[in-house]
Amino acid sequence: MNKANFILLLGLLSVLNISAQNTALSGIVVDASSFEKISGADIIIEGTTFKTGSDSDGIFNFSDDYLPKGNQILVFSKPGYTPLRLPVIISAGETKDLDLVPLQMDIFREQLQIGIISLSDNELNEDESSVDKVSGLLHASRDVFLNAAAFDFSQTFFKPRGIDSEYGKVYINGVEMNKLFSGRPQWSNWGGLNDLQRNQVFTMGLVPGEVGFGGLAGSTNIIMRASKYGKGGRISYAAANRSYTGRVMASYSSGGLPGGWAYSVLLSRRFADEGYVDGTLYDANSFFVSVEKKLNPSHSLNFTGFYTPNLRGKSSANTREVFELKGQRYNSYWGDQNGEIRNSRLKQVNEPILMLNHFWKISNKIELNTNLAYQFGKTGNSRIDFGGTRLVIGQDGQESFVGGGANPDPSYYQKLPSYFLRFQDNQNYEAAYLAQQKIKSDGQLDWESLFLANQTSAKNGGNSIYIIAEDRNDDKQISLNSILSYTLNQSILINAKLNYTNLVSENFANIKDLLGGPGYLDIDFFAEGSGDTPVGDRAQSDLLNRNRIVAEGDRFKYNFELQAEVIEAFLQARYKYSRIEFYTAANVSQNRYQRLGIYQNGNFPDNSLGESEALNFTNFGLKAGVTYKLTGRHLFDLNTGYFTKPPTLRNSFSNSRQNNEVVSGLSSEKISSIDVSYIYRTPKLKTRVTGYFTQIEDATEISFYYADGLSGLGRNSTTAFVQEVLSGIEKQHLGMELGIEAQVTSTIKLKGAAALGQFIYNNNPNLYLTSDSFDEAVDYGTSYLKNYRIGGGPQRAAQIGFEYSDPNYWWFGATVNFFSHAFADVGPLNRTNNFLKDTDGLPLLNYDETIARSLLKQEQFDDYILVNAIGGKSWRVKDHYLGFFVSLNNILDVVYKTGGFEQSRNANYRTLKEDRERDQPIFGSKYWYGAGATYYANVYVRF
Repeated sequence: MNKANFILLLGLLSVLNISAQNTALSGIVVDASSFEKISGADIIIEGTTFKTGSDSDGIFNFSDDYLPKGNQILVFSKPGYTPLRLPVIISAGETKDLDLVPLQMDIFREQLQIGIISLSDNELNEDESSVDKVSGLLHASRDVFLNAAAFDFSQTFFKPRGIDSEYGKVYINGVEMNKLFSGRPQWSNWGGLNDLQRNQVFTMGLVPGEVGFGGLAGSTNIIMRASKYGKGGRISYAAANRSYTGRVMASYSSGGLPGGWAYSVLLSRRFADEGYVDGTLYDANSFFVSVEKKLNPSHSLNFTGFYTPNLRGKSSANTREVFELKGQRYNSYWGDQNGEIRNSRLKQVNEPILMLNHFWKISNKIELNTNLAYQFGKTGNSRIDFGGTRLVIGQDGQESFVGGGANPDPSYYQKLPSYFLRFQDNQNYEAAYLAQQKIKSDGQLDWESLFLANQTSAKNGGNSIYIIAEDRNDDKQISLNSILSYTLNQSILINAKLNYTNLVSENFANIKDLLGGPGYLDIDFFAEGSGDTPVGDRAQSDLLNRNRIVAEGDRFKYNFELQAEVIEAFLQARYKYSRIEFYTAANVSQNRYQRLGIYQNGNFPDNSLGESEALNFTNFGLKAGVTYKLTGRHLFDLNTGYFTKPPTLRNSFSNSRQNNEVVSGLSSEKISSIDVSYIYRTPKLKTRVTGYFTQIEDATEISFYYADGLSGLGRNSTTAFVQEVLSGIEKQHLGMELGIEAQVTSTIKLKGAAALGQFIYNNNPNLYLTSDSFDEAVDYGTSYLKNYRIGGGPQRAAQIGFEYSDPNYWWFGATVNFFSHAFADVGPLNRTNNFLKDTDGLPLLNYDETIARSLLKQEQFDDYILVNAIGGKSWRVKDHYLGFFVSLNNILDVVYKTGGFEQSRNANYRTLKEDRERDQPIFGSKYWYGAGATYYANVYVRF
């Protein structure tokens, strides 16, 4: 080789060598005890946008010429493990292999999370619950306040910052799970999948997320992707005395397999013949499968499907009179039938969810995730319908209906002692005593009498009087979105999303059980003739199928579709520098709603059949925030936002079961919010103090109830079953949060948390009523709600507690929790001018403003203290782990109210005053009570 060629070869080799010297950092994440490789761990370079994850072999890799140089901190995190902060030095052009990076299992936190999920299964499934937002805190963070809110505060229906769950977003694999009808996530759709729900990304409040704009109450993204689960399985059994008494669960994940495959499966069952509250059965099964194929280094395709059919018995809200007679566990919805408990009000949810997820790593800086999801199935709520009749045609050809039954509820007001003592000058003590003894000795549904009434009716040529009806929602929803993540450089990360959702929801009543009768006449027994319209027409559920006799499985009473379409775009930029981090985000969406009536209702013949007006709402959102690091220990955080929120389908139509009427003046809510935090963190002490302020404007709420004492109806009647529409509502949420945690020794940790809130109505909204008992809506004008507290769980809470975690894998902890400032929901109708008027519309005589103010004073529940404890132990047996976990709640068996509401039956001053002056009001407020002393115990083996 001549000299020239030799020099040329050396030059080429040096060029190749320089080009190969990219800056790179790699390693393998392993379990510190077993040295098994850990997949799905998140690794970030602190203070930058650089982030990666460990693959099925535990391998992670950073490779980028723009990696920050010099002294850096790598942060490793994985649910069930203690986060690790690892100092490294990154040099330009150097490839560094960190070899094995061990993570210590966080036994205490893993078992605490099991307990939180199980508590949520038990406590947060009530109908129309506005507290299930707490479930989103399951793996929230290591923030002591959020952990207190999730585990100890949730049993009281406490809501962080007083915000309902419809203001938070829940995603699974980037697909939004909030129901378009109510705005709330239906957690029972993925209940019982505990073992595979641990990969969660939670953001509180306005803090930015990666898969969507989020909501006022933050967002939770549950990652249920096969490749994100480490290899191994778990079998567990739990016993409890809460909503269910037993749970068995088994799960297994393959980890990475040859050919780029991975899968995860889970089966579980939760059950109870009767939960803590009398007569509340629980019957739930859960099935999950996820399969992923890594097509090549840039593309992966994941399928996830789960089906969690569940059936549970509901419990009744009770007046003080019923509580004093029967206690906190009493439930009027059930009775004995042939020696078995039968609950008349069951909620059944059968809604499978299927999704396909495509992951495309376009480059080291750009990733695109596209998701397609389909949800279908049914939700049913059963009840006793006692309006069964038979048709009678008079000599003049006029139709009438005879029959109907009495309300079979054993706690119905006409069956209680107070009803027989309602007249001060004519009290029937004998009847009151007999009523008292009847409800005390039994007080449950008499199923036998219902069957007997139907059989007697059938023998006399009639129809069923009593039936079990079911209110059904059969949904079909498809969602399609694409989520872009673009790392512009080491300091700037861009997130964007496009989303489309389409819903078709069938809504109808269904005959579940004729209770031994021959059929049911599909008419409205309470209908009355009016003007030129005879009762035979007004009573028809469907004028196109008059006087129809329906059988089990048939639709009746109402039948319509709700259609919804949502198009949404989201863009967010996050900036990370050594001393400051900030973000900006924007969102725009278009919602379209429409009702399609299938029945022509006799009360609304011209406004029930066919398509309603199409409703369109254009919404937008803007938010921004900054975190300033004064030092590594002192941080200041600010988040602020303004956005609009469309009304839900539920609050868009005033009486969707009967007609196409749209809520008057309907508009999107306007929401503005700000929060400021100071954070102090050292290895021994961590604390956060946050102040927040939120204003919600132009909200709408619709309620349904029977009202007495109405004025201005324009007919000789003062009572009606009404739809109350409250619009233009303003709410204000103001408060502070505190969390503090001190690592006293290597094994003992002290903790404290406090929430100080004030959640009020901030204006006097407008109220009007609609009903099939009157032809036009009746506007009662202003409802004077300003400065009333928003009802629900406690607005103030505090906690002190400790955790002990022994190196030998046993641990326990206890907390003492204080709650106050919980209020009953007030009746808006009683705060209108109707309260001042007689039924003829004229002012009431003898109206006393001082007494009226006392009658309308909002009820505040008593303060209370709950003591909770948790503990457990784990053993390693060769390559397996065996352990148990026990939680004890309300150890001192304290009786407390979790919520309540004023009955609006007495709608004016005179009738309300008369009722309150009785020793025992007939229409007193109704309450829900928290569970007494309860336990949850879980044993498991992990392999």
